[in-house]
Amino acid sequence: MTLDALLRERAGDHSAGLRDEDRVWTWAEVVAESARRAALLRALRVEGRPWHVGVMLENVPEFPLLLGAAALSGAVIVGLNPTRVGTELARDIDHTDCSLVLTDAAHLEQLRNAAPDFPADRLLCVDDPAWARALEPYAGAEPPVERPGVEDTFMLILTSGTTGHPKAVVCSQGKIAGQGASVVAMERLGGTDVAYCAMPLFHSNAVVTCWAPALAAGAELVLRRRFSASGFLPDVRRFGVTYANYVGKPLSYILATPERPDDADNPLTRVFGNEGGPQDVERFARRFGCTVRDGFGSTEGGLSFSPVPDMPPGALGRPNGDIRILNPDTREQCPPAAFDEAGRMTNPEAAVGELVNVGGAGTFEGYYNNAAATAQRMRDGWYWSGDLAYRTEDGLVFFAGRTGEWLRVGGENFGATPVARILSRHPDVAVATVYGVPDEAAGDQAMAALVLREGATFDPAAFADWLEAQPDLSRAWHPRYIRIAEALPQTSTNKILTRVLTRQAWHTAPDPIWWRDPRNGATTPYRPFTESDRKTLETAFADRGRTHILSLISREG
Repeated sequence: MTLDALLRERAGDHSAGLRDEDRVWTWAEVVAESARRAALLRALRVEGRPWHVGVMLENVPEFPLLLGAAALSGAVIVGLNPTRVGTELARDIDHTDCSLVLTDAAHLEQLRNAAPDFPADRLLCVDDPAWARALEPYAGAEPPVERPGVEDTFMLILTSGTTGHPKAVVCSQGKIAGQGASVVAMERLGGTDVAYCAMPLFHSNAVVTCWAPALAAGAELVLRRRFSASGFLPDVRRFGVTYANYVGKPLSYILATPERPDDADNPLTRVFGNEGGPQDVERFARRFGCTVRDGFGSTEGGLSFSPVPDMPPGALGRPNGDIRILNPDTREQCPPAAFDEAGRMTNPEAAVGELVNVGGAGTFEGYYNNAAATAQRMRDGWYWSGDLAYRTEDGLVFFAGRTGEWLRVGGENFGATPVARILSRHPDVAVATVYGVPDEAAGDQAMAALVLREGATFDPAAFADWLEAQPDLSRAWHPRYIRIAEALPQTSTNKILTRVLTRQAWHTAPDPIWWRDPRNGATTPYRPFTESDRKTLETAFADRGRTHILSLISREG
């Protein structure tokens, strides 16, 4: 199965295929417009260079049409994250060997500032009249005669790894087509369904759980330029949405909107995603009258789990294949978790280990231009996920965090090292390290531990202003928590023991913590984190069915 074949099957389908506000394209028109762009991309191809096309767009019609163009032509789409800026964005473009970058007016200056040496004639703006003129000669173009194969690369999706630098995950035609078809089968999607795409299309979640399933099923794909909690239900009703996907916290944000007695009066029947809080999944399904399936997955695709009936909140399910939880040092299987009468884990040091696919790579196809990272991921022929987990006596697996220096905040992956490197530039900071601590709803929150220079004092308002002024610091990278420490735990070779800091989380006495209270917004001033704040925060974990996560935190500081 290839995306090319799935798209060509839609050439005679005159049902609705793509919607953007009031503009609708049939699937036949989507195929025709994709073929048109495929012809243009071929004309713009640079011989002797990888046919890699960087795309920095929000969810506008050009994005799925360019995905279709790549599916038909064999060009490779590189999803560029609009939240990345400066040297980090320039490195993404260079590392993935982009010979052409497509964007819009909203991001043009961002790209020019980040990569001033990138050829100006290879940076094209799709909402400029010049783009429409460039497409004109290719009206009526047929899909290319040469067809991509199952193993041909379709997309490079950038993620973050233990080194702090993004890695480009290779995603073939067969991988994305197969995963999309699996979602179709699991959610029983068909041609009468309407799929709502509000998650960003540069991310694997939107591609795998929305765009590809809509293509495979012949469902209508409804675009939302960017996610809006308040706009979700009005969109569902306006466009007749029957299926939606998510990653991270969107369920939480939607649930935070004012509840109305008629919320369940809507056409939505199925929602699928990952990293939703167990309590949020239950509340969302009850409030909006739909089925919510929260799964487990990564862009790499080396692991999968199957849910079991009546499994407890937070469980991933049982592993598919020979997936084990191993101690990364001894490579021995970890024992099941043990719990006391209050439900707290009593053996986290022994029970928590790394999820490893001993059976092989799963659907992991390697990292582009990074053989060392691929080899590290596939040590001994096993797929080492970098995800921590534990299991119960009956074999259910629970996610417990990540082994490396990367975080997932609000559904976005990013490395801790680049953030720490930026914080270290502050004139009052002697040492900085950044790590993830649990978020009360889903994923992580960024926490920074700072050792100040002698004689310096922490000024929270000035520090917040300084963060805002850093051109290469995306807002998602701003730490929620800041720990001011006299010294940090370290090895004999002076490497900071981040795993110790992670386990301590907000139990840092006598070191003070400053934080941004999430109830007041992500940009509010930093203020001291108090004992009352701790109790309120941990109550929020309980309210969302994530009390088991607190078992992984040491309360000894």
